[in-house]
Amino acid sequence: MGVLAVAAAHAALAQPAATPAAASAPPSAASAPPRAAVPATAGQRVDVTGGRESDSDQRRQSTAAKIVIGREEIERFGDSTVGEVLKRLPGVTSAGPPGRGGPPRMRGLGGGYTQILIDGQRAPAGFSVDQLTPEQLERIEILRAPTAETGARAIGGTINIVTREGFKVRLNDLRLGAGFENGKVSPGLFWTRNDSDGNFVYNLTGAVFGPHSRNQSETTTLREETLPSGGQRRSRKIERQVSDNSRLGTNLNARLQWRGEGGDLLMLMPGMFATRGETRSSFDMLPGTTDANYARARSDADNQFATLRLNGTWRTRLPAEFRLELNGGSNLSRGESRSFREEFNLAGGLLRDERSDGDSLERSITLNGKLSKLLAGDHNFVSGWELEDLRREDGRVTLRNGIRSDTEFEDNLAASSSRVALYAQDEWTLNPNWSAHVGLRTERIGTRGEGAAGERPRNQSSVTTPLVHFLYKPDPKVRDQVRISLTRSYKSPTLGNLIGRRTESTDNSPTSPDREGNAALQPELATGIDLAYERYLAEGGVLSANVFARRITDYIRTRTTQDPATGRYVSRPLNVGEAFTSGVELEAKFRLDQAMAGAPRVELRSNLSLFNSRVKDVPGPDNRLDQQPRGTANIGADYRFRGTPLTMGGSLNLTPSYRTQVSQQQSVSIPSKRQFDMFALWVFNPGAQLRVNLSNLAPRDYSSDSLFDGDGVRELRSTTSRTDTNVRLGLELKL
Repeated sequence: MGVLAVAAAHAALAQPAATPAAASAPPSAASAPPRAAVPATAGQRVDVTGGRESDSDQRRQSTAAKIVIGREEIERFGDSTVGEVLKRLPGVTSAGPPGRGGPPRMRGLGGGYTQILIDGQRAPAGFSVDQLTPEQLERIEILRAPTAETGARAIGGTINIVTREGFKVRLNDLRLGAGFENGKVSPGLFWTRNDSDGNFVYNLTGAVFGPHSRNQSETTTLREETLPSGGQRRSRKIERQVSDNSRLGTNLNARLQWRGEGGDLLMLMPGMFATRGETRSSFDMLPGTTDANYARARSDADNQFATLRLNGTWRTRLPAEFRLELNGGSNLSRGESRSFREEFNLAGGLLRDERSDGDSLERSITLNGKLSKLLAGDHNFVSGWELEDLRREDGRVTLRNGIRSDTEFEDNLAASSSRVALYAQDEWTLNPNWSAHVGLRTERIGTRGEGAAGERPRNQSSVTTPLVHFLYKPDPKVRDQVRISLTRSYKSPTLGNLIGRRTESTDNSPTSPDREGNAALQPELATGIDLAYERYLAEGGVLSANVFARRITDYIRTRTTQDPATGRYVSRPLNVGEAFTSGVELEAKFRLDQAMAGAPRVELRSNLSLFNSRVKDVPGPDNRLDQQPRGTANIGADYRFRGTPLTMGGSLNLTPSYRTQVSQQQSVSIPSKRQFDMFALWVFNPGAQLRVNLSNLAPRDYSSDSLFDGDGVRELRSTTSRTDTNVRLGLELKL
């Protein structure tokens, strides 16, 4: 469906070059420029939005490839999480069943390959995009290739989430909402306040939310094992799990800014996020089970997590038209978890119990400086530095039947990372046809992990990344343009992966192994090329096609082996060598009447991405990168019914099934994913509107397989998860 939509759009809209008259035609709602304020009657609020470039203009004028998603598109579906907004964007995928979200991933790459920025600053470790609500966002910027200024830790790309900005107009919005799924209710309250006093402008956003859900899954494990005597031993285990999850969370963010004479700016951005959750689960062995350690089990898990952050910016003008900007930030994250599990036999007798108490503390400090100047010849020169220090401490104690686990070692383990970066970039217009963006960034990264034997190896690495972007306009009078990017980027191991602590599996097996970090991990380095063609339509909208390729060295992959000392299966991250990935991304966004004269003014949005990859040290077929699907497609439409206060729309997200050969012994199969969403918006008056969102209509079961075949053992674990439709109601008030 995505293929047809994009192809039809290119065919129907491949019209002659726009004349100046056509270029001034009214834009579509999806990309309309700022509108002038209209007179208001008494008691009505007027939102003045003039003076800012439209999303389409910001994208078109950027030399480096950038997609800008503004407030209108963020609010369109009334999503409850930022992850649900991101999944509809070109080339963005998320792991797990439909409706369950997960961290966003560009170009299908696994966790850590997509750089997440908050207001241009790297998100703190442990941060999830779902800690923010869509109501708190001003816009989302997607950069497919890194730049020297935004950072090179972006092999897949960069997502910059910009929170609500301070502006002079007074704003006081309140939103009440509730979601309903599988008999569970998830209420939420969201508030935005904006005001000014002379040169001081402030923006406050807050949320209180209580998501509740029920997850149901069934796991079948088939095992064949060659015995020392030469015979075969076969077993089957069928387990059903039902989990009730409840969470109470709150976040509060502020943007306090003072503007002085001559463009000076002082801004503070404090923020807080806190959540407390609990999960109550039951496990039952079903008929057909031939070998199990227990008949039924139950577990209780409680956790709490809090993050405090404070970022500051000072911007001032220096002599000779230089501008200096200093940014500093500090983040403190603390997490605690408690879990208790009991296993019983058929008669109800207690077989064993396990209690685990853990806590983590992560601190980060950043200090960045940027010096910029607009040079003659339309040059925009920027140089800067970045300092970052991260420290993480993990502590955990596990007791089985009241006895400490044999694999536990230190109560507390730690890891740290320090980074120093220098960069310079120049963006200029060579002539009416060509623009260039050239940058050089060098980073020195030092990590210190902690292993199971108490060793604390230090790793030092340096990464120098030249970055070149070109923008070519065959005819400056029209809106067609071509982009070329040549870049280097990298991915650092997480502090969690540098900690050598082993986490034991309840039922250790090749497909359910223990997990352990690796203190000796090295960063991955990627060399890449991007080539894109874009056509911006005269009345708003865009058609684009992008191809990319990346060569990755020191690729990190998790491998499962059997520990000869204990006989237990253990999964560890390792640097395994070279990998390659490439793909094509198509996008079409326009109004139906632009392609068909006399058609309704339906806003259409579609995108299609196809991915391919290969890991060199794994034999094919399917020796692709971890968690990378073969592609993803989205198609959506919305329409405002003339003469009524009603707007309706829908979207369809598709991800095909795929299989990954992790090693000669391991493989993973992921099913296709289909999610259909709809929304309706009823505007009562300028100060009140009701939004209804239906997510994951026509839900389907989601089944995945994990296979281990080697060393005389063949084990297949198949898990089927139930998915449900989520109904969300939201009342939006402008006070």
